Amino acid sequence: MNTIDINCDVGEGVGNEEQLMPLINSCNIASGGHAGDVHTMLEVVRLAKQHKVKIGAHPSYPDRLNFGRKPMSISMPELQKSLKDQLQAFQSIVHSENTKIHHIKAHGALYNQIARDEALAEVYLEALQDYQNRTFLYVPYRSAIAKIALRKGFSVRYEAFGDRNYNPDLSLVSRQLENALIHAPERVLQHLLPIIKENRVFTVSEKYTEIKADTVCIHGDTSSALQILMYLSQELPKHGVQLA
Repeated sequence: MNTIDINCDVGEGVGNEEQLMPLINSCNIASGGHAGDVHTMLEVVRLAKQHKVKIGAHPSYPDRLNFGRKPMSISMPELQKSLKDQLQAFQSIVHSENTKIHHIKAHGALYNQIARDEALAEVYLEALQDYQNRTFLYVPYRSAIAKIALRKGFSVRYEAFGDRNYNPDLSLVSRQLENALIHAPERVLQHLLPIIKENRVFTVSEKYTEIKADTVCIHGDTSSALQILMYLSQELPKHGVQLA
C-alpha cells in the first residue's frame, strides 16, 4: 500500500475552503503576498484545525496585481523583508489559534524560480531561517531549492502536481500554454498513479522522467478542484494508495 499526502493552495479568494478541507491532508494558506489578509488567514487556519488538516504558510512575491504568477523585479533585501513579514503575520495568527505551522511552500513564480535559481533559493532560505528546525519545506524533486535546503539542514517534503503537466526537466508547463492544466478528474488520476507508485511522471515529451513525491498538490483555484479531489478520494484506495 502506497501512502500520499494531498495538499491544496487555499485562502486565495476562491471561497471553496469549506468544501475542500474534508478531502485534503495539508493546506498552503496565502500569507498576504499574492493574496490573503488577516481575516482570510484566520478563517482558513480555523477550518484546517477543525478538519485536522496540516497547516502551511504560502508566501509569495508581494504582487497581488499578477497573483504572484509573474517574476518580479525586486531587490533581494526587499524580497527577504516581504517574506519575513508574511511569515511573521501568519505565525501570529497560527499562534493565536494554539496550533503550529507544519510546512512552508512558496507560491507561483517564486516557487518556479527557486527551483532552478540557486542564488534566489539562497535568499529564500535565509528569509526562512527562523523556521528551519520546526517546519518542513514543500519543494520540487531534483530542484535547486531542494538541494540547498537539504545541505543547510532544512527538512524537505518533495511535492508533485496532480493538475499540471510537466516538461522533461521537471519544470511545469507554462500556464500560458493550452496543455498546462489537467482538468478532468480521470486524467488527474492517470497522471498521479505513476508518480505515487512508480516514482516517474509522464511528460509532454511523451516519455517518463524520474520524480519523487511525498505530497501532491491540487490547486484550489483550478476550476474542477472539488471534482478532482472527490474523485481521488474514491479512486486512489482502489489502486492501493492510502491518503496520509
